[in-house]
Amino acid sequence: MTQVSSARSIKKNAFMNAVLTASGLLFPLITFPYVSRVIEPGGTGKVSFAASVVSYFIMFSELGIPIYGIRECARLRDDRQALSKTVQELFLINLIMCMFSCMAFIISLFLVPKFAQDKPLFLIAGTALILNCMGMEWMYKGLEEYSYITVRSLIFKVIALILMFVTVRTVTDYRMYSVVTVLSGYGSFVLNFMRIRKYTDPVSLKDMDLKRHMKPVLTFFAMSVATTVYLSLDTVMLGFMKGDDEVGYYNAAVRIKSVLTAMVTSLGAVVFPRSAYYIENGKKEEFAGLTHKAMNLVCLVSIPLAVYFCIFAKEGIRLLSGTLYGASVVPMQIIMPTVFFIGMTNIIGVQMLLSLGREMDVLYAEIAGAVVDVVINLMLIPGYGAAGAAAGTLAAEIVVWIVMLIEVSKLKDDVYRHIYSNVHAGKILIALAVASAAAVGLKFADLNVAVILVLSAVIFFGIYGMLLMIIKEPGVTELKSLVSARFGRKD
Repeated sequence: MTQVSSARSIKKNAFMNAVLTASGLLFPLITFPYVSRVIEPGGTGKVSFAASVVSYFIMFSELGIPIYGIRECARLRDDRQALSKTVQELFLINLIMCMFSCMAFIISLFLVPKFAQDKPLFLIAGTALILNCMGMEWMYKGLEEYSYITVRSLIFKVIALILMFVTVRTVTDYRMYSVVTVLSGYGSFVLNFMRIRKYTDPVSLKDMDLKRHMKPVLTFFAMSVATTVYLSLDTVMLGFMKGDDEVGYYNAAVRIKSVLTAMVTSLGAVVFPRSAYYIENGKKEEFAGLTHKAMNLVCLVSIPLAVYFCIFAKEGIRLLSGTLYGASVVPMQIIMPTVFFIGMTNIIGVQMLLSLGREMDVLYAEIAGAVVDVVINLMLIPGYGAAGAAAGTLAAEIVVWIVMLIEVSKLKDDVYRHIYSNVHAGKILIALAVASAAAVGLKFADLNVAVILVLSAVIFFGIYGMLLMIIKEPGVTELKSLVSARFGRKD
């Protein structure tokens, strides 16, 4: 296997992942406004609740392999024999756990009354369990096969989009929407399974050593449990404590947050394999430089996105979900700051601490976040519903961020500890203040909601970007130079 270490490769991966992220943004932007009006809050709530429940069974079937697998495949990508052995050992562990998870899932459909009320929906959502196991997505990400991942995902998203408009026509078609959701998210994993021989050679069972992976896999599994608790438990608790409609309102807010988070964290998805590769090969300066640039870029993108959608939450909900989702506005405003905190913890936790082999530091942070989330959900959901769940999620993300910062401050090397050295907060805040003041007046304009959002976005982000260029924010200046160099070439 050829070594992939050039700057050109990172730029290509970043571009392809940007395309993948853009498609991930467009799919819900196209589907959810249509679906939310057709199957209404109750229908979207049912599908979201079932997907959240299945996510717990997927978590147990994965056993922490996704992140661990990316790191190990990135480390071994230049050694086909070692890579083949590792990939097939991890797949076998995943397969065994998937079998147990599937059995537990089937049993739960008969023992839990809320699940038993709609077994067909849960069975549809449950197919993600099997497809996820087959996918071995962690291997493709570890090998930085972003071109393949992007093209494959685009094809299945288009198929799912066509299927949605053909099959989801009335309020009773929420199960078909679940089919579309599973197909869009997991259907392409069948191709992953079919292409595995391109990257690995067969390994006999007697040559496999599953035990060597169990300690790190279980550590990553504990991290997955903690993460899944504070990312999905809010939806599950809402479903049990307040019902499908409240889940639907919360889901509308979370959908928008998830789209924005995908934009912010897409960079981290690209640089994590490369960061692990740099650490494995002792390239400390390259690792630190990549981390600092990623941190600055995440700040530049996440903060304005969070601010803009806090200001225009009502308009965003009305456009994407419709007038029936007015109760989603406050939860969306509460949860928007998590776009920034998730972006930060993605860089600090995934790119830095995990690449440095400090899994336990990340685990402590995520356990702290999970505990805070459960406590606040129990306190606030009964009285405040979706808004209470949003508050729990925000508090959890803040706690995770604080704990990770504390752990980074303990690192001995200054190159790692000074993670915010490239971030110019003052310049960002000045540009944000001016952009917000210029755009907020459109909230009171007597215009169509789509027109308001388009005009306000152009004004807000246009002024924000121009001011950063005028005051010469280094990250924006570097990005401008790269774009100018790219499009200034005659060839």
